[in-house]
Amino acid sequence: MPAKKKDRTHWLYIMVIASVILGAAVGLLFPEFGKSLKPLGDGFVSLIKMMIGPVIFCTIVLGIGSIAKAATVGKVGGLALLYFMAMSTFALGLGLVVGNLIHPGEGLALTPYDPDAAQADLDPTVAFLLDIIPGSVPVLPVLFVALLVGFALQAMGESGAPLLKGLTLIQGVVFRILMMIMWIAPIGAFGAIAAVVGSTGWSAIGAMALLMGAFYATCIVFIVVVLGTLLRLVTGVNIFRLMKYLGREYLLIFATSSSESALPRLIAKMEHAGVHKSVVGVTVPTGYSFNLDGTAIYLTMAALFVSNAMGLEMSLGEQIGLLVFMIIASKGAAGVTGAGLATLAAGLQAHQPQLLGGMGVIVGIDKFMSEARALTNFTGNAVATMLIGKWVGEFDPVKADNVLSGRDAFDEEMVVGHGLGDYSEDRPARRSEGREEGGTGQGSPESGTQRHPFDPRESPTAAEQAFEGHPESSLNVVGSAPQR
Repeated sequence: MPAKKKDRTHWLYIMVIASVILGAAVGLLFPEFGKSLKPLGDGFVSLIKMMIGPVIFCTIVLGIGSIAKAATVGKVGGLALLYFMAMSTFALGLGLVVGNLIHPGEGLALTPYDPDAAQADLDPTVAFLLDIIPGSVPVLPVLFVALLVGFALQAMGESGAPLLKGLTLIQGVVFRILMMIMWIAPIGAFGAIAAVVGSTGWSAIGAMALLMGAFYATCIVFIVVVLGTLLRLVTGVNIFRLMKYLGREYLLIFATSSSESALPRLIAKMEHAGVHKSVVGVTVPTGYSFNLDGTAIYLTMAALFVSNAMGLEMSLGEQIGLLVFMIIASKGAAGVTGAGLATLAAGLQAHQPQLLGGMGVIVGIDKFMSEARALTNFTGNAVATMLIGKWVGEFDPVKADNVLSGRDAFDEEMVVGHGLGDYSEDRPARRSEGREEGGTGQGSPESGTQRHPFDPRESPTAAEQAFEGHPESSLNVVGSAPQR
């Protein structure tokens, strides 16, 4: 097996933070020079804008395929999808409520995004470089076509599988390009922050700090009050005991700013905490794509921040329209760096394209909010697993109490076999240790080997989960539905 690639995304995180601090310092000390750096932020926004159409198309089509696949596992899958949709909608709505209460970007008076008008005042070389970046296609027509294609492929059944597989590979290319663009984020963040601080001074720093503080506070309230109350009423489990049990995973997520890094550990820990693996096998992988509570709060709060900063307030009808759009567009882009920004840009462009002018500022502070997003998403999936296990009668409260109280300690060896690192093309397929003897799991015993076209060193994306045979597919469960 080839050597595992080193994860260098933490360097991107550090560079963006350094760029924001440097940009703020330049804007305060040299305001005119800071304003002149605005094309750097505009160029980055144009690159993100260029990717909106492909990202939305791929994630929606494959997201519909994932919903169809997850629903085939019966009661667990259907209940999980209903719960995820309800909680995501609630989280989006909560973000809108908080954003309307605090008006975080008010008074910044950012310049609306108008690339055509801006070209006249630019240096010819800068204008030439910005002209190289292609424009985007309208978002709503792309969304409409993606929905039609997704449902059409769903109706085709097995005959549509090769097309879905091909689109998965295309999505891989799209996200690879998006990741390449994100490595330019430090430059874009530096230019955008320097320009806005150069124009508005300390008020810009105060507005950004207010948004970050409000977002963290909202996430804490959502976890402790909303998720904690649900967990206590349904299962009798205290949310703080569950969070203590997942303490090591929280540290891992905080260090990487991604909940994907803790996926194998969450699967193992939820099974150890008394939730049957048939429920865990459906709920956790599907939740990583469809239960993004922290991201949902972020999307609506960030959109209102940009709206306030531009002085282009959204009406109640526009805010509801934005919420509906985000419910659809946010599915299936989990775990991909930059996909959240692309989804936010898509929502802004679909309602008021002028709002894209504030995306540069959001890029600057996005990394400061990534830990709260990841921790909220992770906690939401842990709680969802216990809730759904209880609702379908596959949750052992006595076992959970022993585990969460520390009487039944978690053994780190339990994580082995729950990740993708132990899969290779030449490794025999694992038998699932299901409740019923003879149950099949990650691969059919008759097949002898587990082959798949996906990178065994990476956590599964939503697209990968849409296909049977992937090691972490939500379909690879026992006791829920017969294997195909």
